[in-house]
Amino acid sequence: MKLDDDVRLSILEKIGVYSDRFSISEPQAFLTSKEVLMAPKIVTEGRRTTAYKYYGVAYLEHNSIFINVKKIPDEKTLENTIVHELIHHRFPYLSHGKRFNKLVRLGLKGRTFPPYKKRK
Repeated sequence: MKLDDDVRLSILEKIGVYSDRFSISEPQAFLTSKEVLMAPKIVTEGRRTTAYKYYGVAYLEHNSIFINVKKIPDEKTLENTIVHELIHHRFPYLSHGKRFNKLVRLGLKGRTFPPYKKRK
């Protein structure tokens, strides 16, 4: 996919809509590898120089995500990647697997989730 101003705006709007549905604060979004590398190292620590390999990366500790627009082939994959990364933020304790994939599918279908309450 080619990143232009219209695509950037569309992605940021989708991130806002899904963040509301998932009851999470809207994360900072990086949409190019260059943006990831320009971010403070503390924000992208752990997946700074390898982020370009993935469709997306969630940086949970700093409420940020990377959506690798250049690597994403189509609109459906873009939407799936956005939801996938936001599910990581909404359910930080959940690893990839059947339950995680089910939550991504539910998110894509419009499901809303109440705020996450941390246990004391």
